[in-house]
Amino acid sequence: MSFQVPDDCRYLESHEWVRVDDGTARVGITDFAQDELGDVVFVELPDEGEELTAGEEFGVVESIKAVSDVYAPVSGTVAAINERLFDEPELLNEAPFADGWMLEVELADEGELDDLLSPDEYRDQIA
Repeated sequence: MSFQVPDDCRYLESHEWVRVDDGTARVGITDFAQDELGDVVFVELPDEGEELTAGEEFGVVESIKAVSDVYAPVSGTVAAINERLFDEPELLNEAPFADGWMLEVELADEGELDDLLSPDEYRDQIA
């Protein structure tokens, strides 16, 4: 099976993605992760203004198969959360890199992006 791995994102080994635009990082879970989870039924996200630390848990995704923690790929302040996910958690399954984004973070250190997997490295991981 082939999964989407957009070239404009960086990845965590734990299957979160981050896409940076003008200093703001949008974060979500990958196509591979949503497929492994199955139908997502609940999403727990941090509050806006909360501080995140790279590599630490920031939320929970519950599916019909499992409950999984979600980890921050970068450190910074939560600038926005995707409130649609509370009523439409299935967006994580339908469009994990578009409408299924989870939160936006004002980056504390753009250098952390260098520690994340490139698209090719992530493709190798899920192959």
